[in-house]
Amino acid sequence: MPTWPIGNWNGFWARIRSFEVRQGEIFAFLGPNGAGKTTTIRMLTTLLEPTAGSVELNGLNPARHKEEARKHFGIVFQDPSLDQELTAWENMQYHAVLYHAPRHARRERIEMLLKLFELWERRNDLVKKFSGGMRRRLEIARGLLHTPKILFLDEPTLGLDPQSRNQMWTHVKRMNETEQVTVFLTTHYMEEADRVARRLAVIDHGRIVAIGSSEELKARTGTATLEDAFLALTGTSIRDEAADPAAQMRAFAKMWRR
Repeated sequence: MPTWPIGNWNGFWARIRSFEVRQGEIFAFLGPNGAGKTTTIRMLTTLLEPTAGSVELNGLNPARHKEEARKHFGIVFQDPSLDQELTAWENMQYHAVLYHAPRHARRERIEMLLKLFELWERRNDLVKKFSGGMRRRLEIARGLLHTPKILFLDEPTLGLDPQSRNQMWTHVKRMNETEQVTVFLTTHYMEEADRVARRLAVIDHGRIVAIGSSEELKARTGTATLEDAFLALTGTSIRDEAADPAAQMRAFAKMWRR
């Protein structure tokens, strides 16, 4: 997907050499806090324009064709973005209208996704009554509603218990297989990335330092686990958070008003 993206956001530079994400794969984008993951995702999802170079998303330049590019991807931010005072069904309906989903297919698609993510029986319940795992499943179902080619998942299992994490990935992998949805994932859970991703990239200080399968990264670093490989590539010093994730959601909401 991306090719030579270079951007500046809040004084942070991301200089990322060319790499691509293949159609239909689950791709993990790993890095310490402040490494450039958020900057890259913002460029890919039309929230930030590269200051040089280019980005390509499913054949489109997100900086030049914002409205068209937004039809091709779904995104689930780390922080919650559902309307707590609406039901699961109403949240899905609102999203369908926002993305101009065809009226005749809207109900069928919503029903299919709510059933797939095991939320159909709770469709008329207010979201504020949902557990954390249920809310996350609803957000992912919503992100898939307009049949995107690419789904961005930013730390999707943060705070979820092992059962909820396993259930969520079962459903995401099913959609990846049945609809060939490309999944672009960020996570700090190395065992999760090792288990679900076909390929991984490690970014540090705004640069891609490694890319390949988990086995390739472990072989390159002479380590036994992906976590050890990650530490070998990025070091063991603790990093500070670069930005507030809630700012991403506010920016994404505002983009539709332009």
